[in-house]
Formats: sequence, C-alpha cells, structure tokens
Amino acid sequence: MTLSMWLGLVAICMMGAMSPGPSLAVVLKHSLNGSMKNGMLAALSHGIGVGLYAGASLLGLGALMLQFPTVYQLLVYLGAAYLAYLGIKILLSKPNNDELKIQNSEVSSIKALQDGFAIAFLNPKLAIFFLALFSQFIDPESLTLSIAMVMCLTVFVIDTGWYLLVAALTEFSKNRFGFTKHNPWLDKVLGFVFVALAIRVVVSI
Repeated sequence: MTLSMWLGLVAICMMGAMSPGPSLAVVLKHSLNGSMKNGMLAALSHGIGVGLYAGASLLGLGALMLQFPTVYQLLVYLGAAYLAYLGIKILLSKPNNDELKIQNSEVSSIKALQDGFAIAFLNPKLAIFFLALFSQFIDPESLTLSIAMVMCLTVFVIDTGWYLLVAALTEFSKNRFGFTKHNPWLDKVLGFVFVALAIRVVVSI
C-alpha cells in the first residue's frame, strides 16, 4: 500500500468516525453522566469493536453477510433493540443520590466498556462499509498480513482517537461551563435520542 493510498484510507475513516450516530450518543452518555474516564473507556471498547469488524471484513465477513441477508438483518434488529433498551432505561430511571454515586464506581466503568463495544458489535453495517472501503484500496491477490494489520490498526486508532477526543472535550465543556451536576432533563433528551436512533435503524433497513 502506497502512502497516497493510506492517506486516502485515513481521510475516509476520519469522515466515517466523525459522522453523528449511535456511537457518538453512547460516548456522550457516559462522558456526561459518568466521567471522562467512562467516556474514554466507551471510546476504547468501541474502537476495539470497529477494529474487529475491519479485520473480519478482510477475512470475508462482509461478503458472507451479503450472501445471508437474514443474519445481517438479525444483527441490525439486535442493534436497534439495544439502542431502544438504553433509551427506555434512561427515560424510566429516577436517579437518587445513591445511584449517582454508583455512576462513578467501577460498575459504571464496566457498563461504559460494555456499551461502547456493543454499539459497534451490533452494527453489521460496519462490515459492509469496510468491505466496500477496503475493496477500493487493496487487491485480494496482493493482500498480505502486514497490509491487513496496517489497515486494521488505522481504523482502530482513528475511531478510538476521535471518541477519546469527544470524551475529553465533553469533560472540558462540563468544567468550563459549570455543567458538573446531574441534569435529569439532559437524561431525558439522551433517552429520546437513543429511541429515535433505534427507530431510524429499523426504518432504514
């Protein structure tokens, strides 16, 4: 892979990572309601999930999903259901002081890791995206392990780096504007966002 081709891959991956969607909502949720640490953990686990899809696409998972659309649709519906679950859980929750303390505990960190990875893993469109993307940059006959590793690491670093930046900027904004107290109205907005994203996923199938 030449430098110019790699830079082209970097540019497309950056645009893909920066586009608003469920992933951004999850990182913001844990950054706003938890801490920068939780937001960064969600970003890291999301990057791992995306990187795994990139590697799987190189191994032919994307083509396999196109051959078996039922499996693809099942994963899409599972992803939508998970988004709806997150949204409904937020909308129905009535946090008290004890619950707010739990949000900053290790349990909240584990939840951040879980949500970050799940929102990537339950998005099979990533496999199709990477299949289409990588086909523009590589020839299957000339694909080597080193090239595959470079491409997967590029995807992982860009995706993780972007959402780490989102978590850091969210923390800065919270401190800069004094937005450090729990805001139930913001919770409701996030809840509606997750439900709306779930509906959009189902409608777009």
